[in-house]
Amino acid sequence: MLRGFLIALAVASLGALGGCDDAPPGRPPDPPGVRVDQRMGTTPDPGFERAIQPRAFEFPRDHGAHPGFATEWWYFTGNLQSDNGARFGYQLTLFRIGLKPGPPARDSAWRATQMYMGHLAISDIGARRHHTAERFSRAAAGLAGAESTPLRVWLGPWSIRGAGSGLFPLHISAQTDEIAIDLSLAQGAKPLVVQGEHGLSRKAAAAGNASYYYSYTRLPTSGEIRIGDRRRRVAGNSWFDREWSSSALAADQAGWDWFALQLDDGRDLMIYRMRGKDGRAQAFSSGVLVGTDGAVQTLAVDDFRLVQTRTWRNADGVDYPVGWRVTVARLGLDLDVEAAFDAQEMRHAVHYWEGAVAVSGSHTGVGYLEASGYAR
Repeated sequence: MLRGFLIALAVASLGALGGCDDAPPGRPPDPPGVRVDQRMGTTPDPGFERAIQPRAFEFPRDHGAHPGFATEWWYFTGNLQSDNGARFGYQLTLFRIGLKPGPPARDSAWRATQMYMGHLAISDIGARRHHTAERFSRAAAGLAGAESTPLRVWLGPWSIRGAGSGLFPLHISAQTDEIAIDLSLAQGAKPLVVQGEHGLSRKAAAAGNASYYYSYTRLPTSGEIRIGDRRRRVAGNSWFDREWSSSALAADQAGWDWFALQLDDGRDLMIYRMRGKDGRAQAFSSGVLVGTDGAVQTLAVDDFRLVQTRTWRNADGVDYPVGWRVTVARLGLDLDVEAAFDAQEMRHAVHYWEGAVAVSGSHTGVGYLEASGYAR
C-alpha cells in the first residue's frame, strides 16, 4: 500500500543513482539495508507532480505509467495451494522510480530519468521458508518500462501483462535461479475498488503527502511456482494494488502497518495504520471492507482498533509485529491475524516485513501483512 515510500528509500540507499549505469543490466549494486525512518524525511524533487486533489481514473491509460510522479508500483500478493494441498504465499512488486523530472537527453539510448526495481518472494508455509529476490534496471534500451494498451510492465525477464484494454486475464511472471512464479489472474466477480477520497489516499496532513490508489482485492489465480528445481501447480486468490505518488513521511511518522485480508465469507478487508513516532495510529489511517458483491464500506481511523499480540525478532534485533487483534466493532469483525510463519522479512535495499497471514476469530481467512519502520 505504501511501497512508494520503499522506492524512495531504495533510491536513497543506492547513493549516486548513476551507479545503475555501473552495474550489469538487471543486477543491482549491493546497497546496505536501511530503515524507513532513516531516509524518508526527504521530500521528492519539487519538479515532480503531487497527488493533491481527487481525480477520475481513466482506463486503460491509468493501468500504465505516470512518469510525472516520483514513484509508482504494481503490487501483487496471494495465498495459493498446490494440487496436494501445500500452501504458499507470494509477492511480486514492480516499482517505477523517477530519478529526476522530465525526459532524458537524447544523445544516448542508455540515458534514463527513470529506473525500475522489483521484489519477488515465495513463502513456503509448510517448510517455513521465505525465498526472496530483488532486481534493478534503468528504463533505457528496452531493459525496463511500462505500456498501457495492452498493459505491459517489464523489468528484464520479470513482467506483468494484460489482455488488451480490458486488462484481464493478467499474466505475471518472474524468475531467478532459486524461485519463479508464472501465474494467470482473472477478474472474478468483484470490480475495481477506488481507495480513499475518490482515488486520493491521504497519508499525512501536508498537501501532496498522498497517493492515487486503486485495488482489485480478490482475483482468482492459477499457474505454477518453482522453488529450486521443484515445480508445483497452484491455485488461489491474489490482491492487486496500484498507486502512484510523490510522497514522503511526515516528521512525526515512523512507518506503517498494512493489512490485506480475504475472509472466507467472501469479503475483503484492507486497513492501513500510519504510525507516529509515539507508536500510535495517526488520523490519516484508514481502510475499506469490500462486500461479496463488490460494495465498499470505508473505514476511518476511529472505526477500527489494532492491537499487537506478538512480535518476532530478526537477526539485527528488530522486533516486527507478527500477531495482531483487528477489531471493527460496527461491522462485527473481531479478528486474530497471525503470520503464517514468522521469518518473512524482506532484506534487500530496504528492510521491511511482508508475508502471508492466517485469520481466525469471528471470521476466518488469509491475507498479507506489511510492517515497516521498526527499529531496535
